[in-house]
Amino acid sequence: MRLSQSLFVTLREEPAEAEIPSHKLLVRAGYIRRIGRGIYAYLPLMWRVLQKVSQIVREEMNATGAQETLLPQLQPADIWQESGRWDTYTKAEGIMFSLRDRLDGELGLGPTHEEVITTIAKDMIRSYRQLPQHLYQIQTKFRDEIRPRFGLMRGREFIMKDGYSFHASEECLKKTYADMDQAYRNMLRRCGLQFRAVEADSGAIGGSGSQEFMILADAGEDEILYTEDEKYAANTEKAASLPADPVESPFTIFEKRETPGTATIESLCNSLDCSPTCVVKNVLYQVVYDNGKTVLALVSIRGDQDVNEVKLQNELTKVAPNYGGNTIISLTVPDAEAQQKWAAKPLPLGYISPNLGNDYLQTNKDIAPEFLRLVDQTAVSLKNFVTGADETDYHVLGANWGTEFQLPQLQVDIRLAKAGDRAVHDPSQVLQTARGIEAGHIFQLGTKYSEAMGATFTDENGKEQPLVMGCYGVGVSRLAQAAVEQSYDDNGIIWPVAIAPYHAVVVVPNIKDAEQMAAAEKLYTELNAAGVETILDDRNERAGVKFKDTELIGIPFRVVTGKSLKDGKVEVVKRKEGDRLDLALEDVVSTLKAWVDTATQ
Repeated sequence: MRLSQSLFVTLREEPAEAEIPSHKLLVRAGYIRRIGRGIYAYLPLMWRVLQKVSQIVREEMNATGAQETLLPQLQPADIWQESGRWDTYTKAEGIMFSLRDRLDGELGLGPTHEEVITTIAKDMIRSYRQLPQHLYQIQTKFRDEIRPRFGLMRGREFIMKDGYSFHASEECLKKTYADMDQAYRNMLRRCGLQFRAVEADSGAIGGSGSQEFMILADAGEDEILYTEDEKYAANTEKAASLPADPVESPFTIFEKRETPGTATIESLCNSLDCSPTCVVKNVLYQVVYDNGKTVLALVSIRGDQDVNEVKLQNELTKVAPNYGGNTIISLTVPDAEAQQKWAAKPLPLGYISPNLGNDYLQTNKDIAPEFLRLVDQTAVSLKNFVTGADETDYHVLGANWGTEFQLPQLQVDIRLAKAGDRAVHDPSQVLQTARGIEAGHIFQLGTKYSEAMGATFTDENGKEQPLVMGCYGVGVSRLAQAAVEQSYDDNGIIWPVAIAPYHAVVVVPNIKDAEQMAAAEKLYTELNAAGVETILDDRNERAGVKFKDTELIGIPFRVVTGKSLKDGKVEVVKRKEGDRLDLALEDVVSTLKAWVDTATQ
């Protein structure tokens, strides 16, 4: 590519809409341009990066025996209704673009393709002899993000590799799941990225187990908790840990005590001179299920702990059928306005006990008549604890389960693990924290979709069984931007060699100098012929402008046909290390070829 003939425009000023370094740099360096809210055009340099990432993904998928396909982006609503996810995606989460065609048929733009692929499997797979099967695609997805941001990190249109496998048994699924674990590690390693594989919550996709692949970067939206022995890593949504041991309660006799102005744990503990580990705090949540039923959930947890709302939502989803629902539309801590819709009388907020009376709830067919009571494991074993008295400015001290308070039947792990906690697998290991950008996610789906959609096969005994499924995704466009977020400096992008749009750029400081131009043309031709993908910067610009632009766009190696030509040499600069050296003209091609080969092995 000759820059003088290319659509190549760089910006000196940071774009107003960009918030994180990678977004700013990709716009400034002419890789992407914003077309609308969360919608970006991939310009020529970016498209080359995306093609390289896609090819690495494709090669690793094909190496596992997976078959590439292309599935429709436009999907009929009825297959999503069959799986039970239409309302979740169009109403509860609201991330699916939906529309009607001229025949008034309801359609959606695919945010994911479990329903489509399961429909195909239902139509085509009949016998265990056809299993296992593994199909994947690389194409555009659509999600109506509430708050699109960070460029390609959270856009409304993006490129993704999604794959789906079908099996006769869980054992067979686990083998493919392990293959995908290795394939994803290979992909990220080949892309030149630092990453960590972590346990994750399955979210709306569902399934029995999942794992995320996080590219380590300070701007990552996700917090990762891990141990230095490398035997544990998890997203905070999923992470488990051992909390600090509770301090023995100083209150051995049960009593009700006036505690004015102590609606927070900190103020209460200061007033009573006790540890928050002696306190049971009770947090009220308002849950609305997809059938419109509102349930008030009262969560009891140790005073020094916080509720993990992802874990809580999972527990509340499990009991949805008890209320005639399937999924959760919303989960909130109800404010004063929300309380007016269901509270029969003012709540003693900040002073609630685990036994808060059901008479606080209005009689209404859309409101569950009783509180749903859950207790976190941290509070189950507490003795002589402090908690609310259901009266403003009063607490009870020296309380116990089974005497003063009934222990809730739902005893669950819904605490938020945090850095500094002890590891479950080895209490001598302390959880460390890092930030990460999710680039890949693999799921063991089991039979969730096949049972809902009637996708079955005949086993060896002639019995009909639901297909066992796996799901595996890689955000191709997100991965490309995450690479920039992980590697840049004050001058611009530093691409890993394997996914850089070009390996090298030959810069001509003065295009009117015939010797400089001749040497540059020769190197440009020979480097490309040798497999070193090379740009020729033959623009009629000052040398300083060209140097700044090459650093901004992040090409790994820069060759300058400058003053040293009189000695038969050119300057070669490594973008990442900043190393500069003079090479004889005849050595440039072989040297750069060796560098590229080493970096892309």
